[in-house]
Amino acid sequence: MFFRQIFHDDLGCASYVIASAGQAAVVDPKWDVEEYLSLADEHGFEIRYLLETHNHADHVSGRGRLAAATGARIYTPPTPGLGYAHETLADGEAIEFGAVRIEAMATPGHRPEHTAYVVFDRERGDGPFAVLTGDSLFVGDVARPDLAVEAHEGAAELFTSLARLLELPDHVQVFPGHIGGSLCGGARMSEAPGSTIGYERRANPMLSISERSRFVQAATEGLAPQPPNFRRIVDLNRGPLLDRPAPLGTLTADEAAAVLDGGGTLIDSRAPVQWMAGHVPGSLSVTIVHATVGSRAAAAVDPASPVIVAAETDAQAHEVAARLEAVGFRDLRGILGGGVTSWRQAGRPTSRTESIPVAELAQRLRRGEVSLLDVRDENEWEAGHVAGSLHVPLLALSDELESIRASADERRLAVACTVGNRAAVAVSILERAGITGVIHVHDGGVEQLSHCGIELTAPVAVST
Repeated sequence: MFFRQIFHDDLGCASYVIASAGQAAVVDPKWDVEEYLSLADEHGFEIRYLLETHNHADHVSGRGRLAAATGARIYTPPTPGLGYAHETLADGEAIEFGAVRIEAMATPGHRPEHTAYVVFDRERGDGPFAVLTGDSLFVGDVARPDLAVEAHEGAAELFTSLARLLELPDHVQVFPGHIGGSLCGGARMSEAPGSTIGYERRANPMLSISERSRFVQAATEGLAPQPPNFRRIVDLNRGPLLDRPAPLGTLTADEAAAVLDGGGTLIDSRAPVQWMAGHVPGSLSVTIVHATVGSRAAAAVDPASPVIVAAETDAQAHEVAARLEAVGFRDLRGILGGGVTSWRQAGRPTSRTESIPVAELAQRLRRGEVSLLDVRDENEWEAGHVAGSLHVPLLALSDELESIRASADERRLAVACTVGNRAAVAVSILERAGITGVIHVHDGGVEQLSHCGIELTAPVAVST
């Protein structure tokens, strides 16, 4: 049996290829399907089966592209209202080919239709050797329960589903649908690619909770902001199959300007310091040098709107476009050929934004010259922050622009995160919204202020 785990590094998603006797199944295929096709060609198997653990909310499935390229049949858990031809695998049903059996195990919680797949390799023995847990059990954590139903309802279902998974023998390997960094889990989720049922039983803190009510409380506390654009992604994945990427032309500066004048947005994926030194007015800074490009872009601009991509090189711009498509950007008008350099050479205006290191931020805070906007996540804020600073997590920023505008005083607004990448996205969102005089903080963030003489404090718990 051939078994291969494949990652979408930008989103922290994992998919799987299982082959035997010249046939293969792909479970939870990512949008970019070339890696699956290359594996099939290299190892001499045909992709016949495409399986989904659930209707995904954080990335667009590549099943349509793979089906178009291979003729493979699509299998999903029983899910009402799907807009494409498919077959279902209900609880206990299986597909078999060669020495492989892949058996469905209903595991609702993350979504009502969620299904894990128990994998048998009859060349190695009669029992299961692995379980593909999708978005139910992760390494070190469990799935978030709030993306399809009310959080407490989802958590209660997840409690029962995890108990089913723990009925598997301890030696069964656990291969999840996500690793650390994905928005479908929490801060405990490990970046390890896999585990075993036995190890998770002993080491996963969520699996040590034996009472449903306590599990529900733990699973619903401190949930991160929901993935931006997740409802659109769910709808795209439920609807007619998407079987090809958007055609992506190379635009001149004048052609790009026409798109921007018509309401489009330029996503600039250069390093934040490059964007600060000179950028197309109204463009958004979403650097490619850090993961979650697609999710950060979706937090900054409506993925249904026209978008152009610029980068340090045209090849990088094409890579960014593929990451954007994976989170539901379907109106990609092209890349800005030659990037911002070509924009300048065409005589078009650029803007600059002040960017300061964290040590300079500390000095300005002591002098009372700036106010601070902290765009880190809630758990980071709770671990320590500057008293009196404004806290709006990046994924919530676009919805809080008016409150930020209303809270502004005569001081300039400095924006910080941990190293400067999220702060750059935030600064570009603020400038695009007409909030001027914003300062970007680079080479560090809020945590480093404590080394520069600025005291950090954590919220005081208030008993009721």
